[in-house]
Amino acid sequence: HKALTDWARQMIRVVQRWLPTRPLVLVGDTAYAALDFLAATRSHATIVTRLRLDARLFTPAPPRAAGQRGRSRVVGTRLPTLAARLTDPATPWARLTVPFWYGETNRTIEVVSATAVWYHPGRPPVPVRWVLIRDPDDTFPPQALLCTDLDTMPVQIVSWFVLRWQM
Repeated sequence: HKALTDWARQMIRVVQRWLPTRPLVLVGDTAYAALDFLAATRSHATIVTRLRLDARLFTPAPPRAAGQRGRSRVVGTRLPTLAARLTDPATPWARLTVPFWYGETNRTIEVVSATAVWYHPGRPPVPVRWVLIRDPDDTFPPQALLCTDLDTMPVQIVSWFVLRWQM
């Protein structure tokens, strides 16, 4: 995976040099869900990829208090895993219609989305918007996506991801 993400990182920087005013969106599969890669590219392009259901998600680090000693915190409190959210009856699912769903015209799915900081010790923390997807008809297993642009709406993130096989 390391070589693949190294090539992708270099490609993003080259394309950005060629088209400096154009926003770049890279949609990839699980191989691109690497913290080092996302941290290095999030200021150059919007990355959309799968996210593990057991990813370590946190709130942002609290601001440093005046006179605080020691190293600043990297992240805030740990959030429940996405797998735990799937089984939590309090999860606020919203219905969403996605156009051009894998050869279909429209597909209704259920999603929940929020922002968090994805972090693993020894790796840089990466702010992400995650989208948890489930099928109300139960024809595919639940899955999660991440986007490095925190302001992107869930319908856009899912639409970009679905388009990766339709180009």
